[in-house]
Amino acid sequence: MATKKSTEPSQSHPRIEDEFPLFQIVQEKALGLNSPSRHQWFDPVPRQFLAKDKATTTILFGGLTMAQDYLVEGALSGLGYKVKNMDCPDNESLRYGKEFGNRGQCNPTYFTVGNLIKYLHHLRDVEGKSKEEIIGNYLFVTSGSCGPCRFGTYVTEYRKALRDAGFEGFRVLLFQQTDGLKQATGGESALKLDTSFFVSFLKAVVLGDILNALGYRIRPYEVEEGATDAALTRCKQVLYDALSQRKQLLPALLRCRKELRAVRVNRTQVRPKVSIIGEFWAMTTEGDGNYQLQRFLEGEGAEVEVQSVTAWILFLIWSGRYDTRKRMNLRKADSGRQGLKGKNPVRTLRMLALADIGVRIIFQTYARIIGLHGYHLPDMVEIARVADEHYNNQLRGGEGHMEVGKLILNVVKRKVNMTISVKPFGCMPSSGVSDGVQSLITEKYPDAIFLPIETTGDGAINVYSRVQMMLFKAKQAAQKEFEEAMSKQGYTAESLPASSKVTHSLRTSRHVVASTAANAVYGIPRRWFNWRSFLPKKRELKNVKWS
Repeated sequence: MATKKSTEPSQSHPRIEDEFPLFQIVQEKALGLNSPSRHQWFDPVPRQFLAKDKATTTILFGGLTMAQDYLVEGALSGLGYKVKNMDCPDNESLRYGKEFGNRGQCNPTYFTVGNLIKYLHHLRDVEGKSKEEIIGNYLFVTSGSCGPCRFGTYVTEYRKALRDAGFEGFRVLLFQQTDGLKQATGGESALKLDTSFFVSFLKAVVLGDILNALGYRIRPYEVEEGATDAALTRCKQVLYDALSQRKQLLPALLRCRKELRAVRVNRTQVRPKVSIIGEFWAMTTEGDGNYQLQRFLEGEGAEVEVQSVTAWILFLIWSGRYDTRKRMNLRKADSGRQGLKGKNPVRTLRMLALADIGVRIIFQTYARIIGLHGYHLPDMVEIARVADEHYNNQLRGGEGHMEVGKLILNVVKRKVNMTISVKPFGCMPSSGVSDGVQSLITEKYPDAIFLPIETTGDGAINVYSRVQMMLFKAKQAAQKEFEEAMSKQGYTAESLPASSKVTHSLRTSRHVVASTAANAVYGIPRRWFNWRSFLPKKRELKNVKWS
């Protein structure tokens, strides 16, 4: 008769679960993890930037557009700081970054830290400064934040690369997007983050955005090649002098208006309008970090629409308002009966609302004076509303839901003919949106001409080829808009009058479609039957014999 086999472990074969605690103790002892002298690892920060070092220390920075980096240098110089903006990162910077940085980093890290190391090598090898002099008299300020990507560890990567490049102890200060300047060890900073500092910084950022917008608006239609860039160079110098000498900006803005107004344009040239969105650094940089995408598009006959840094500031303000509204209604989970115990959320919301209004007023005031007409900062509430159906507003990282909302509005409101999303290779937030959610958006909105691009520092030919293929469709769409406008307004290429909206560099037409040339035609009064054209000319009347 068969007997039932026992499932209980015998004394000679104990259960494996009982061996885990002993195995853990043995491994911890082998690795030294149970030693009382072991402490949590932390990133040591080099010598601080104290007030006594202000006169001898040069602050290095970069990462925005070239115009903004230059104007920020002027603004901070006017506050008494020694400031130097570094050149736009190039492929040589990428080489330095990959040589001294860890493997598998994001493209912006390689370019940014490589650009810093390249500049420090220049100070040492070309200008002849010693290592001690460089470490003692220079520091680098960069931005940081938390999130679903490696952005929060960038500053640590910078210090590792600097150490391996021979500049151990070089100071890197972290400017948090939400908490201000951190010096990893505490201590008083020589950077006084007061109202004067933030207002000066904001002015430089806003003025840089305005100059960039004017440049991308005028340059594709200039009659004399290079005239726009020459005028912008003079404008940057005028604004730099005003900011560094803390003078009134009104005379400088009026002088810039005069410089830009002198550029001759012809807006009957049919050019597709292309919007560049995506990861902040990749869409903002103007060098090899995104294959000089803006200039390449202009060279291929397109008009580029860039995203402003001011829009990112408005997004941060919107995020603060959104999060505050969510947290003030949380019961217990966020302390207090309704949440935010000990805080005044109503006051916070009012302050953020005033900040949003203040930024928009400053931008539009400067824009109107300098001649940037018809330019509207994005409505963050509208972008969040149209994107929320496809991408949760509470998800952050990269541009968050903005990339989705911008593409939808670009198509629905016929803002542009083509949208390009550019992001670094391996960027988790942007790739998840561009390669995932946007596929659904393009199916739902078949008129969308959308192209996601990943940048690695190489492979430019492949990127350019993909852009050219999609740009061909955008050119067809722009040409169709132009022909429809000519037909509706009753003009032909020969009869189109030389309206000021076509030849004036600072005048714009009412938005009807995406193409600037088509909008310029819509801005010209419709052609009616001209009975005077059938009357004989004056010289013909002289030869008439009257009976």
